[in-house]
Amino acid sequence: MNELEKKPDYVFEISWEVCNKIGGIYTVLSTQAKALNSIYSDKLIYIGPDFEGKENIYFKEDKSILKKWISNCNKNDIKVRAGRWNIPGEPIVILIDHRGFAAETDSFLYEMWDHFKVDSMEAYGDYKESVLFGYATAKLIENFCDYHKIENKNIVAQFHEWTTGSGLLYTKIHCPHIKTLFTTHATTVGRSICFNGKNLYEYFSGYNGDQMACELNVKAKHLVEKNAAIHADCFTTVSDITAKECKQLLGKNPDIVTPNGFEGDFVPKGAQYTKKRNEARKVLKTVAEKLFGYEIDDDALFVGTSGRYEFRNKGIDMFLESLRMIAYDDSFKKEIVAFVLVPGWNVGARKDLQQKLTDPEAKYNVYRKNITHEIYNFMDDKILHTMRMFHFDNEKNQNVKVILVPSYLNGDDGIFNKSYYDLLIGLDLTIFASYYEPWGYTPLESAVFGIPTVTTDLAGFGLWCSQKPVDIKNGVAVIHRTDTNYFEVADEIQNNIKTIASTDKKGIESIHKKAIALAKKCSWNDFIQYYQQAFSIALSK
Repeated sequence: MNELEKKPDYVFEISWEVCNKIGGIYTVLSTQAKALNSIYSDKLIYIGPDFEGKENIYFKEDKSILKKWISNCNKNDIKVRAGRWNIPGEPIVILIDHRGFAAETDSFLYEMWDHFKVDSMEAYGDYKESVLFGYATAKLIENFCDYHKIENKNIVAQFHEWTTGSGLLYTKIHCPHIKTLFTTHATTVGRSICFNGKNLYEYFSGYNGDQMACELNVKAKHLVEKNAAIHADCFTTVSDITAKECKQLLGKNPDIVTPNGFEGDFVPKGAQYTKKRNEARKVLKTVAEKLFGYEIDDDALFVGTSGRYEFRNKGIDMFLESLRMIAYDDSFKKEIVAFVLVPGWNVGARKDLQQKLTDPEAKYNVYRKNITHEIYNFMDDKILHTMRMFHFDNEKNQNVKVILVPSYLNGDDGIFNKSYYDLLIGLDLTIFASYYEPWGYTPLESAVFGIPTVTTDLAGFGLWCSQKPVDIKNGVAVIHRTDTNYFEVADEIQNNIKTIASTDKKGIESIHKKAIALAKKCSWNDFIQYYQQAFSIALSK
């Protein structure tokens, strides 16, 4: 049988972010599920963490699913719940209380050392809990296969990111009949190099992964990740740019690149789209006006950036630099309101701003016109510090205003009370000037909604787009970025902002359509084939 014809009878997808919305991997799996579920139906099972006592809005427990096996697990002190993931496709999901295996942690740490020389002695932070979670999920899959007597079936288990890599290593030792896949969405060492302000690309060919892991104090995580990549039956990553990183820092070429797709089923169409956009713009405008203390132009340009709070990696620094350039351009007259939608160390919504939003006569702190939520580290926050340094005071006579929104936008943040997507649709342009971005969902999400967006070729999505027309007039602009061309990139970004600002309504409509057309080429219906190939590669081993 040709390896591409080998199909799994059971597929297990394991991640810390199953029913646990933290970052980009949640987006990968939750949007992927519908396409995978249409192929494998209830033979596709997602496994994620269960946090006792914590309400989970993404999980719908169903005690009829795998009822006998679940009962058997609980009798044997494996605490699990089964149900459906509350996303399109509604796949089966099993949540496991991994902390129930805590007593076995040390013996498994020794086992990883004995078989793979994974040194956990200097581990810290979330390392042991992640190792324990991976271990627990592997034990769960082992139990599932034994109980259902399916050892002779084609079974694949895909472990996502180093946080589940320990599960793959357990499976290799104890369950060799289960074929394993390991997907790294970003290497531990690569992210750490960038996070610590070092240049990743200029010295790329000179970096040694093991050496840098020791220097940056991420040795234990790196060794789990490296061994999972080496010993997986199929090793995958999400983009060509990260594939090069894996080869250099992990010493292993991925067997296949599995790019991240997206589903746009939830994007409103026609009149509903217009309604949602108008609602979003009204909310953005209202919050800005209450924060500033004066009205802004009806045709003000709403520009945004979002993602994890990684000031350099996500290009937040460059986003602010490009706005500074525009602010000092006396020839540019159009009003810009820029929203930095980046979750921070927040205490909650500003009470004075909440009162101002409900009562126009209420008083509020007029000296804080640049932030919507209270944060613990107000004076030390990098974004706020840069805004002060650039004199983004949000005064009426300034044509560039900047607002920091340091909160997750799940619809209950206390100020906007709308989800990220319900605000994204109201923007005119988004900027994601990434320095380190293995894939980059944020610009893809913008394009899906028809919002023109700017990214760089240091993002996986940007690199993928760079094979196509990449001018902002085509919906997505991709800027070439290196370690040394910081100000050139910022200058290009400001030019793209000015282009959108000067484009008439008909031109914007054209850009909107082109952005959506490009995003459709990234649908999971097109990209799921790479997962199927990866499963076949694993089964052929």
